[in-house]
Amino acid sequence: YLGIRIIMNEIYEHNAGLASVRNFYEKYRNYILVLTAISIIAVSSFIILNQLSKVNNEKAAKIYNDWIAQEIETEEGQMLSDQLFNELVDSYKNTGYTKVALLNQASSYARLGELTKSLELFKLLIDITDGIGGNDLFNKIARVNAARLLYVDKNYDSALQMLEKYSSSSSPIIHELSGDILNKQEKNQLAKEQYLLAKEQYSDEMSISIVAMKISNLSL
Repeated sequence: YLGIRIIMNEIYEHNAGLASVRNFYEKYRNYILVLTAISIIAVSSFIILNQLSKVNNEKAAKIYNDWIAQEIETEEGQMLSDQLFNELVDSYKNTGYTKVALLNQASSYARLGELTKSLELFKLLIDITDGIGGNDLFNKIARVNAARLLYVDKNYDSALQMLEKYSSSSSPIIHELSGDILNKQEKNQLAKEQYLLAKEQYSDEMSISIVAMKISNLSL
């Protein structure tokens, strides 16, 4: 008899538990359905985006490899190179291949003295790599190079604005370049402060000596 009572109690408690769950579901059914739908959509979106990203990277890799393989000495080769580069930038701008291509092409224009084209590509790379989900490394490299081009063009205010995002970073290159720009603006005390930061952060003797020379040449 005792065994039957125990079994009956367990059945009762089980049924009571099911009733509680059922009541909870009925009471909050709409919320549960909405949360379930959101979860399914989120998981599905994550899977789809990952798959698209993989596909885009594969396509971008092929275009990038075709682009760097082009012989640009001929007119036809240069035309095809330009088409591949534009396709990479227009269709796959968020891939790593496009970032590398932009950096390479902008640097190539700078070496050839085509500074306006170089600056345009560095600015495009900045836009692509800025903000949430961007890429700090490419962004910093692009900003430093853009600032140098603006410095050469004597556009000192814009050059400083390019570096402003990383003005408090521990990058001696940025501090030294900021010092150079401020020096040209005859803001010598501010230039000295930037040079001193650069001097503290450089580890090689050559760079330290160059910055020390720049400090000694300031008219304070």
